Amino acid sequence: MLGIYTLVFVLLHVLPGDPALVMLSEGSASAERLASLRHEFGFDRPLPEQYVDSLGALLRGDLGRSIRYNRPVASLIAEFFPYTLELALAGLGFAVLLGTLLGTVAALNHNRRLDNLSMVVALFGVSVPSFWLALMLIFLFSLTLGWLPVTEGSEWQKLMMPAFTLGLYSTAVISRLTRSSMLEVLHQEYVTTARAKGLRERVVVGKHALRNALIPVVTIVGVELGSLLSGAVVIETVFARPGLGRLIIDSIRLKDFAPLQSTILLVACGYVLSNLAVDVLYGYLDPRIRQAAR
Repeated sequence: MLGIYTLVFVLLHVLPGDPALVMLSEGSASAERLASLRHEFGFDRPLPEQYVDSLGALLRGDLGRSIRYNRPVASLIAEFFPYTLELALAGLGFAVLLGTLLGTVAALNHNRRLDNLSMVVALFGVSVPSFWLALMLIFLFSLTLGWLPVTEGSEWQKLMMPAFTLGLYSTAVISRLTRSSMLEVLHQEYVTTARAKGLRERVVVGKHALRNALIPVVTIVGVELGSLLSGAVVIETVFARPGLGRLIIDSIRLKDFAPLQSTILLVACGYVLSNLAVDVLYGYLDPRIRQAAR
């Protein structure tokens, strides 16, 4: 996270453009006004000094102040982050449910029609660009059929298309991994023993096979949560949703350093914490890991 913060800080400050001039957005802005604004936000100080002060403020919990909104960045994140988290969790829930279902069905019907159909859906999910899919969904379900709103209507109606668009790639990844993991587990001796004991097929699949097959899937789910948080940038822009994605786009356009650094660091923190949660969850899913840790 420190490396990401440093890299973002350096890249933002070496890019051309003057954030003070962008903030004033006036071609006739006086040199005195520009100098005063640069001094107010510390842009007139040496770059190493700006970095040390910025990092020190971050460690104290001070995320800085936005140039565009003229508000503390912490209040902006508190306002916009719940929308992004809602979208990411909805997309992840959709991806986990549909991806696990498609992967399980494909494994149980190996080399049959349902297997081929499930893998076609997975191939479509990893191939189609999210921004194009979002535009096609808006054209079909909003403009042509009028079934779902884009900016109006109830919250769940406005969430359906963005969540589907955001979660489709993760659905494809999870379904392919679930299929390969299930195919490996279904040939294990304990599954054969469970069937020989006369257990119902749904018990064999659900209790014995699927639980063990989902252990490697948990890894990719943790990674995908962080990916969905960052992928919300495009989806929120296309669907005109409030959230960190819109905040990042506006901050890049206006060279608003403080919110951009903080939001990117927040997404990086999401990656770190989700992977940590996966490591902890492993022990509950696989008793062998708990025994090895002792």
